[in-house]
Amino acid sequence: MLQKNKKSLQLSELERDAMRAAGRFNGQLMDYIRPFVKEGVTTLEIDRLVHDYTLAHKHRPATLNYMGYRHSCCTSVNDVICHGIPGKYALRYGDIVNVDITSVVDGWHGDQSETLFVGEVSREARAVVQCAFDCLHLAIGAIRPGCRVADIGETILSEATRRGFSVVREYVGHGLGRQFHQDPSIFHFPNHEGRQERLLPGTCFTIEPMINVGSRFTVLDVADGWTVRTRDGKLSAQFEHTILMTEYGPEVLTTTCHGPNPGHSF
Repeated sequence: MLQKNKKSLQLSELERDAMRAAGRFNGQLMDYIRPFVKEGVTTLEIDRLVHDYTLAHKHRPATLNYMGYRHSCCTSVNDVICHGIPGKYALRYGDIVNVDITSVVDGWHGDQSETLFVGEVSREARAVVQCAFDCLHLAIGAIRPGCRVADIGETILSEATRRGFSVVREYVGHGLGRQFHQDPSIFHFPNHEGRQERLLPGTCFTIEPMINVGSRFTVLDVADGWTVRTRDGKLSAQFEHTILMTEYGPEVLTTTCHGPNPGHSF
């Protein structure tokens, strides 16, 4: 999602703890949702589970009514890169689906996504999901306090290209805190702006590489104004975490208890 407030903030210790709480709940939500993503379940059912669980814990889904969006998560299946709208589609054996969830906890945002398998998937699907997952964690491992945003993009583009995949450029990571989307923009490819921007301690942001099997180019569904697909109809995969840059290095705020950890092989 693209709208941002043009202000990045270095968080105080109390604010950092608030972001940790938001990330912790969001990771808990991802652990809850993951087992329900299986053959025959509709993407709208996944959305209802996200909505009900979040409200039951007295928090708020950030996407609900955000810029006119009417759902509590995004569900992006196969060639959908991002912003897939939950609906009547029932997941099929062999699908891949990215579930993107963002929670507002006491006014602070936690944001993450995972691409999940529905049964056994093709070798190509497994490879692009592995690449997206590895690119995220390689990028986290490449950054240090005061580093350039471009260090993220250089790491991701190099790894994806080495494996024969492409990196989406139109949609990027972002700063977050009390606002859903704010500076800095986190580019998953190196560019001039990324070489100028520094990740100072206290900055909170997402890294969320979108990796395509074929061309990097995208197409927006003009009928709904949200769904972004690969232009060539080939598969796309994504993983996302919320990161806090501390004085000692990056801290992942949206860890899960039961999800894949760095080094996981799909």
